[in-house]
Amino acid sequence: MGANLPPSGPERRKTWHYTPELPLRLAPYWDWPVRPLLILKYLLRSWNPVAQRFLFLAFAFVTWAWFTPGLERVSAPGIGWIFEIWLRNFIILTVVAGGLHLVLWRYRLQDDDYRYDMRPMARGARIFTFSDQVRDNMFWTLGPALTFWTFWECLIWWTYANGWAKMITFGDHPVWFMVLIVLIPIWAGFHFYWFHRLLHVGGLYTQVHSWHHRNINTGPWSGLAMHPVESFFLMFDTMIFFLLPAHPVHVIFLLFHHGIGAPVSHAGFENLKLGRSARLGLGDFFHQLHHRFFDCNYGTWETPWDRWFNTFHDGTPEADEAMKARRRAIWSQERG
Repeated sequence: MGANLPPSGPERRKTWHYTPELPLRLAPYWDWPVRPLLILKYLLRSWNPVAQRFLFLAFAFVTWAWFTPGLERVSAPGIGWIFEIWLRNFIILTVVAGGLHLVLWRYRLQDDDYRYDMRPMARGARIFTFSDQVRDNMFWTLGPALTFWTFWECLIWWTYANGWAKMITFGDHPVWFMVLIVLIPIWAGFHFYWFHRLLHVGGLYTQVHSWHHRNINTGPWSGLAMHPVESFFLMFDTMIFFLLPAHPVHVIFLLFHHGIGAPVSHAGFENLKLGRSARLGLGDFFHQLHHRFFDCNYGTWETPWDRWFNTFHDGTPEADEAMKARRRAIWSQERG
């Protein structure tokens, strides 16, 4: 029982058990003056073969080649091919979110190494469905979130099969094919910021987004645990492919930013240990700060909006104080 008690004494005042190198820095795309060499260095680092992003892309190719119905089958709605996509996405979610939960939280195979927050998953908390954080998160992930992921994906395949969206190949458009791969993470961040920022306004927060913010300390199942309205629009950014010519791999790659990226980024650990020395990057401390402090870091580290609108938290104590000062100024204006 004692293992689940909060720390006492000086440790109780410690916000984080582990953090990456601070201060956090945004991607250099938006620096002025432009620094091309720094951007190139960032791209090489973020696309290295053992980075999360490269693995998402590689898995997108595999998923399209071997685990997606051919377009000749999807020109008309059908239970068979829709169920195949749902089942495939169910397996992906179960393996990724469920596997990380078992390794990091259930069996604690790397103890607390690289763990952000030492608080346990909540049990007996009536705020959660079934009064249990993990069960709540699994329910809303494998229910509405999985359903809407499948819906948006099936809609795109149906439009490709009927010629309502333009599909390209690498052979015909090699430059655009590669450029779009680089742009997709930025587009996903653009959509996420503005959608997320809207969800923090008035009734949309109290009635919808507050469901997700019950998870102050997050685990892999928390990433897609949200109100059905939020999970419906989370992957709405795939509609960009009605306007931009693309390959199905681009579609899956973008969907993976949400479907796989959310469980991974909410894992609660910076890295997954592989053996004695190797590690795989997991968590997103940028977003972990948002779950802890609520009104900062609405977007991603690859988009400039938080810096431009003065909501960027770089993880340092100085940023904590700046955020408190901003809150006091807002409260003073509201009272005045």
